[in-house]
Amino acid sequence: MFDIERWQEIFETIRKNKLRTVLTGISVASGIFILVILLGFGQGMQNGIALEFEEDASNRIGVWTQVTTKEYKGLNPGRPITLRNENYAYVEDKFADELEYKSPNFRVFDASINYKKESGAYSVQGISPEYQHIENEFISQGRFLNYKDHESVSKVAVISNKIHRELLQNEENPVGRELKIADLSFQIIGVYGDKGGEREENRVYIPLSTGQRVFNGGDSLNMMFFTLKPAATFEKTLEESVRFTDEIKTYLKQAHTVAPDDESAINTFNTLENVQRFMNLMMGIKSFFWFVGVCTIIAGIVGVSNIMLIIVKERTREIGIRKALGAKPWSIVGMILHEAVFVTAVSGFGGLIVSMGLLELVGPNVEVDYVSNPSIDFNVALTTVFLLIFAGTLAGFFPAWRAARIKPIEALKEE
Repeated sequence: MFDIERWQEIFETIRKNKLRTVLTGISVASGIFILVILLGFGQGMQNGIALEFEEDASNRIGVWTQVTTKEYKGLNPGRPITLRNENYAYVEDKFADELEYKSPNFRVFDASINYKKESGAYSVQGISPEYQHIENEFISQGRFLNYKDHESVSKVAVISNKIHRELLQNEENPVGRELKIADLSFQIIGVYGDKGGEREENRVYIPLSTGQRVFNGGDSLNMMFFTLKPAATFEKTLEESVRFTDEIKTYLKQAHTVAPDDESAINTFNTLENVQRFMNLMMGIKSFFWFVGVCTIIAGIVGVSNIMLIIVKERTREIGIRKALGAKPWSIVGMILHEAVFVTAVSGFGGLIVSMGLLELVGPNVEVDYVSNPSIDFNVALTTVFLLIFAGTLAGFFPAWRAARIKPIEALKEE
């Protein structure tokens, strides 16, 4: 039942202790505000990192080679190691049941590409059709490469949206047009886009067989790319991907006569391991944000407890009179707790509204590296406020209990 007199008493007490109450309220509100903003920023970092990994398949594994650094079986260090088609075929066959997508890669850097009077230098990559899924490319016009293109050693190419704009800006639909790559004519069969933006669109894709033949690559490869079929859990998927890369390294070292402990000749990268590192980093950052926010809230709660102690001290005679007139201890406790809950609730919800409003207004416009759309789950924020109110109630309980135990005769003697 709504007790008007009780609330009038609360407002009168707040009026008398206006400065202390305002300062305490600001402390509590700032605690919630800081916590919500920090958690929102943490979520923004998580969103940004997720976007970075969306640019490529999140379980992508790449394999490439360099030079040996150790003598092994009479072979001197400094020997360059080159991947071959047979290496790719071996991995493709042995792990057929585990692979989701796969593609070899033969790369020519800064190849001269011309269309009529326009020219530019771009990376030309000979790949298999499944490379589209490994790089998460989307098709804007036409189609991507297929296995028929590879088998027939077709001189066809898929260009990027960026190259379309730079070299074929006057062609609304470049599909079917011919451009020259290193003075050889290639027919454009498609235009692709990359979620990573223009920085990932400096490439022209051609069939692997065509690339190796026209650029005198023989059966050499620059890299091999794979993705594995996902397991039931992230941890299991990560475990299987680590085992997969270890087995590939072991095979390639044996095939190319590389010392088992030579860590330079055969190299791999595993995006799942990067995901794991970022997840651990985010967990640490979020834990730190919670620690800072909670410490700020605790400071506010201590302020609530202190102001309640002051209020009890100033109202000692009043409490003594109430008890002398028959007031029960729990009614005294309730009187003090009402004030503690009121200050905590108003401050907490005030900090929540301001911080949520700020995130709502500013969050969608934040798009920087590794931070995107800072936000926080409303239920989490609301639960935090209720926990704050509960903590404020506990902070007010001890001064209230102290007030309830004051003997009337002693309270009436208080100056």
